[in-house]
Amino acid sequence: MADTRKITCTVNGTEHSVEVETRLTLADMLRRELNLTGTHLGCEHGVCGACTVLVDGRSARACLMLAVQADGAAVDTVEGLAPSEDALHPLQDAFRDHHGLQCGFCTPGMLMTLKELLADNPDPSEDEVRVAISGNLCRCTGYQGIVDAALDAAQRLRNGEGS
Repeated sequence: MADTRKITCTVNGTEHSVEVETRLTLADMLRRELNLTGTHLGCEHGVCGACTVLVDGRSARACLMLAVQADGAAVDTVEGLAPSEDALHPLQDAFRDHHGLQCGFCTPGMLMTLKELLADNPDPSEDEVRVAISGNLCRCTGYQGIVDAALDAAQRLRNGEGS
């Protein structure tokens, strides 16, 4: 019988108490137990960045982190990025406007990585954006649209648009 533990964490502003196997990854807990499937699983080795979420405001690879490690933490996923059902976050708007996504598989991890960057640095240079997303792989876009979207979103946020 698998070893389990009850954990409590706040995901996208809502507290959840979940009984999880101690070996279950955060990504699998989010997807299976909370039905938050926006956190994608690509390589499951922490290389591709598709599973990036924010844990207490810092980016984390949800495929490498155990769910039990999130006990007591605040976890933000792409599902919580938009301020409401009727509005997108400036990053999401900018990704749409600058064609920063194609297949969309890397997009949740890119968005969460960039949310952290813009929280830390509201006026990044193009080089700083490229360094920030260097741990996220995209096979479709060629990255320029993503970089343009990040710079535009930074401007929107500085202008007080969105959240």
